[in-house]
Amino acid sequence: MDKKSLEEIAARMLAPGKGILAADESTGTANKRFAALGIPQDEETRRNWRELLVTSPEVASGLSGVILYDETIRQKTYDGVPFPELLSKLGIIPGIKVDKGTVDLENFPGEKVTEGLDGLTARLTEYFTLGARFTKWRAVIKIDSGIPTQECIDMNAYILARYAALSQEAGLVPIVEPEVLIDGNHTLAQSETTLTQTLTSVFTALKKYRVHIPGVILKSSMALPGKESGIKATPQEVAEATLRALNVSVPQELPGVVFLSGGQTPIEATENLNAMVQAGSYPKRLTFSYSRALQGPAMEAWAGKDENKTKAQEIFATRVKETALASEGKYVA
Repeated sequence: MDKKSLEEIAARMLAPGKGILAADESTGTANKRFAALGIPQDEETRRNWRELLVTSPEVASGLSGVILYDETIRQKTYDGVPFPELLSKLGIIPGIKVDKGTVDLENFPGEKVTEGLDGLTARLTEYFTLGARFTKWRAVIKIDSGIPTQECIDMNAYILARYAALSQEAGLVPIVEPEVLIDGNHTLAQSETTLTQTLTSVFTALKKYRVHIPGVILKSSMALPGKESGIKATPQEVAEATLRALNVSVPQELPGVVFLSGGQTPIEATENLNAMVQAGSYPKRLTFSYSRALQGPAMEAWAGKDENKTKAQEIFATRVKETALASEGKYVA
């Protein structure tokens, strides 16, 4: 493990005024979003969409990294340039999603565990050769009656630690993403409690299995009331709850945190990030790693049609710029 190299990559990923685009939707998820907008669901259309995103004018000024999917990291642009090579030329670090998705956790109804450790070492070696310099692994934690259990949280934390250790050994910075889902009718306080519980378990496991924390990035949920709760939290309330969770559960050695948008609207995700940065109570870099909150409005404008490409790129570039400003606490609605 080259600790210095890992720390240098992590620092670049957390560069001031920039964040990370999550363009790592699985084929199934990408097709589902396309279908909702009447967009053809095939490999070439997915390739076109992701090329549209990363070639948007001036977008590199607000992006430090892009998380790719296995399909995309092997693809080339229309001009024949491999996606990782294009990103590197733009000064954007290529990354790769390496988990294999979630399955039911046996004997724990309603809870999930993430698969993908089998064969991971070989895949990491290949991804490094293809140009990736960081990885991402997502676990999901659901709040409902009687869940999450500590057993589910700890199992996912252990797997995240194994993944992170293997990534670092391969020279790749791991993004650990233990997502506390927004689905449900839970309160903001319940979300904060679960977020604290989850992050505490994750970092206990990372330390136990000797993962180099300064060479890790946390991709965290925000503390949010459940979508079905009928509760609307202000950006200040979200910021206070989320920052309390981070400050009691995340070690100081961690270089920074990127947030997922997790079912928020683009504006909600931007305003909530802005409020957290403005609060100034977390000592390390806070920024974004959004998918739908960056892509959604542009995808709607594009609708799979070449004649809409320029407009879609303008919208995407604006979303990146606004969110990058929020990462500095400078977003104004």
